[in-house]
Amino acid sequence: MPEKQSRALLPCVRILQVEDSRPDAELVLSELDADAIEYTVQVVDDEAGYLAALADFNPDIVLSDLSLPGFSGRRALELLRERNQDLPFIFVSARLGEEAAIEALRNGATDYILKQNIARLASAVRRALREAEAQRAHLRAEAELIRAQRFESLAMLAGGLSHDLRNLLQPLLLAGDSLQDYQDDPRLARLGALVRDCGKRGLDMVQSMLSFARGAHRAEQVRLGALLDALGLLMQGSVPKTVTLEIEAEDPELCFEGNHTELQQCLLNLCLNALQAMPAGGILRVEAAPVTLPVGFFRSGEDAPPGRYLCLTVADTGIGMGQEVLERLYEPFFTTKITGTGLGLLSCKRIVASHNGIMRVDSVPGSGTHFYLYIPLIEPRSDAAEQDEQDNLQGSGERILVVVEEAAQLSLLVDTLDAWGYQAHASQSGTAALQWIEAQGVPDAVVVDADMSLFTGVRTLAALIEHGYRDTAILLTRPDTPPDLTGLPALRHIYQIEKPVSARSLLLTLREVLQGR
Repeated sequence: MPEKQSRALLPCVRILQVEDSRPDAELVLSELDADAIEYTVQVVDDEAGYLAALADFNPDIVLSDLSLPGFSGRRALELLRERNQDLPFIFVSARLGEEAAIEALRNGATDYILKQNIARLASAVRRALREAEAQRAHLRAEAELIRAQRFESLAMLAGGLSHDLRNLLQPLLLAGDSLQDYQDDPRLARLGALVRDCGKRGLDMVQSMLSFARGAHRAEQVRLGALLDALGLLMQGSVPKTVTLEIEAEDPELCFEGNHTELQQCLLNLCLNALQAMPAGGILRVEAAPVTLPVGFFRSGEDAPPGRYLCLTVADTGIGMGQEVLERLYEPFFTTKITGTGLGLLSCKRIVASHNGIMRVDSVPGSGTHFYLYIPLIEPRSDAAEQDEQDNLQGSGERILVVVEEAAQLSLLVDTLDAWGYQAHASQSGTAALQWIEAQGVPDAVVVDADMSLFTGVRTLAALIEHGYRDTAILLTRPDTPPDLTGLPALRHIYQIEKPVSARSLLLTLREVLQGR
């Protein structure tokens, strides 16, 4: 029997009909026509045709007679449930006793309709499709919850590992900075650069692990050419021969602050979506160029300042999207794909927002789609500004009390401060710090590790305050576990620096502390 489509303007339903009688098949479909259900139907009457239709036709619902020559509705239901537990299956039969009906429902049928009461068919079909969609939405939400729980467990593991790794990397960062100060000995300076770079690469690995596990945004210098080259490599095995991939950057050496991994994930998602929107082939183009956005460009609710931005464009010549789809584009679990989750574009939007950027889309049915990602560009610092900062980092003999439990870190921090003109005094515990204050008096500033085990950083600060210290303190903290400052007596100010600490961040903060005094 040829495929038939009604002229009703409702979402199209793919119906697989198991029936050997043409008049009975027409009777069933006439009820759907009368209820304005738009459908495409494929009719089969044997097992081989039924199995082929399940695989190729991909039906939304099965309507089956109970008995056919050489085949049966019970067998059709059994075959369907072996392959799909959720697809609606409705028996439509001239005779179906009460016991047979109960058995059918027990075996996985969604409903049963007697041909003598065929008027109930349309409402049964609508209800079955509605319940199936609700079940699919429930399963998607359940899968997302399981995924979130899995990532939460991964985040806990990553947090524990990062603490130990940061302690190992801390000496590398400080020692590298210290060795680089020996500019009169090129060999030591090169060694310092090597040690510092190894420490930074290790720290990047730790932060990438945390960023992946928690979805946190980590800022780094991203080179545009490297980002697009990586995207091209990832897309190599996915682009069909009917699609032409074009990737172009106006300035491949342009560097900006962002997260390479997250932006790569975002671009890859948009490109894969674009490929699916071009089933007959076309052109997929990825462009990147700096632009200047005026105040009038931004819409209400877009919290982004005017200025220079990097515009990343993903454009395709595919089927495009209508206004109804565009309005729901970032809605969780909304998707036009058969197997999609509806979370890809929402993730992209969140990634762009975490970069303080905005995302725009233009699309017309039949004319393709353009996604625009605008990432803010921060002007690079001039050499003069760098030199001014370097001069401002120099100390003038101020007394700095450093309280850190781990001996290697304590030694390197004190050596660094001494090298930059401060009088640094080392204390390996809160008790030792109190003894030093009693003997030497109140220092100009205090640097305290928040993670000390025997006498915590916060307890140490409280004890120092009791002994007369009232000025600013610098706490060295873990980013995943900020210290609880509840109940701490008032200080002029408390600064927090995430570990592992670089010499530059410590010196900048210390300069700010002392100038604030």
